[in-house]
Amino acid sequence: MIVKANQAQPREFKGVQFDLLAVGPQSMVTKMHYASANCVPEHSHPNEQSGYVITGKYRLRFQSFDEVLQPGDSYSIPADVVHSLEVIEPGEVVDVFTPPRSDYL
Repeated sequence: MIVKANQAQPREFKGVQFDLLAVGPQSMVTKMHYASANCVPEHSHPNEQSGYVITGKYRLRFQSFDEVLQPGDSYSIPADVVHSLEVIEPGEVVDVFTPPRSDYL
């Protein structure tokens, strides 16, 4: 599958704007657009989540991790692990979910 930039599908989930990019049988790519007012409270889902910070600054908490992430940093959160994200500076993050999140489709 190829998704050109003009084919990205804008979405919103719990107040966070994002673009739904490529979706395959086993994975999904999104580009999150975090605003200053966004806060992602503790939650979990059955999807492994890996991400790459393009712009902005965030505090990510899960398991024993409590880290401030900046452009160029990446992470991987195992499935079913409780995690949260605090937006320190607004920006964009690419997230990959396996399997795809049905609640983002």
